[in-house]
Amino acid sequence: MKRVGIIGVGEYFPEKVLTNHDLEKMVDTSDEWIVTRTGIRERHIVSQGQATSDLAVKAARSALQDARLKPQDLDLILVATVTPDMQFPSVACLVQHALGAKKASCFDISAACAGFVYGMVVAQQFIVNGVYKNVLVVGAETLSSVTDWHDRSTCVLFGDGAGAAVFSEVKRGGILSVYLGSDGSKADLLMVPAGGSRYPATHQTVEKRMHYVKMQGNEVFKLAVNIMTESALIALQKAGLKCQDVDCFIPHQANLRILQAIVKRLGLPESKIFLNIDKYGNVSSASTAAALCQAVKSKRIKKGDIVLLDAFGSGLVWGACVIEW
Repeated sequence: MKRVGIIGVGEYFPEKVLTNHDLEKMVDTSDEWIVTRTGIRERHIVSQGQATSDLAVKAARSALQDARLKPQDLDLILVATVTPDMQFPSVACLVQHALGAKKASCFDISAACAGFVYGMVVAQQFIVNGVYKNVLVVGAETLSSVTDWHDRSTCVLFGDGAGAAVFSEVKRGGILSVYLGSDGSKADLLMVPAGGSRYPATHQTVEKRMHYVKMQGNEVFKLAVNIMTESALIALQKAGLKCQDVDCFIPHQANLRILQAIVKRLGLPESKIFLNIDKYGNVSSASTAAALCQAVKSKRIKKGDIVLLDAFGSGLVWGACVIEW
């Protein structure tokens, strides 16, 4: 069986920074309240006219440069996002055009905060089965476009950004195991109700603010801790490894308290977890992708290390992946 690994990584965050002190002027909240409950201090927000594909293209170019590949070398482009530029065409097609990757097939993946992990698994299958050689997977979000800036329970959480990775066959290491799961019975816990075929855009849906993120935070918190812990353990077991074998744990950066609870349950020292939530907040599918890139660039991940990615999001969907770097 072919070994599939990551040969290049990249990330991009918009220049504009929205701090907790900025939010204090917008809604009834405080820096202390936000930091205590989420661990977030600031997040990056797109400038006027910037869309998800713009972020994705910048992260993709960085990943291609790191992989020492040209756009023409790509066979497939996958973009994981829940905030596309428009209903159609796909963000992946817009990225293809901007890059000049004329040979690549393109499609988007909608798996919310687990989107990048789902994209990794799809890329792996195409390469293992000999369909494609080089696959670009991008997690990109403009969550500010679906954030209700009047809802203090959710607007403090989200940011914009993108992360990307190029997958190809490798001689050693690579993806050791994957685990994916879903539970559609809990779809109502985290959603954007309107804008699709169920509730197309009308004056009424706009007035009721139905085009913004709605979340039952306490329920999502409890499920995230339980499911992400279980996912990590299953992925490690499938790889024939244990928690103590992990060199770098990269969870979806949703809430610091969630991550601390997961690490405690896994028995991992906090020194093994990679965190960037304080600077970027929750960027959904871009979260694990960008964090992985930053961990590599900062030398937190070195050749031969065992890396565990773990994500959970709306759907509900979740996924974990073990990689030997």
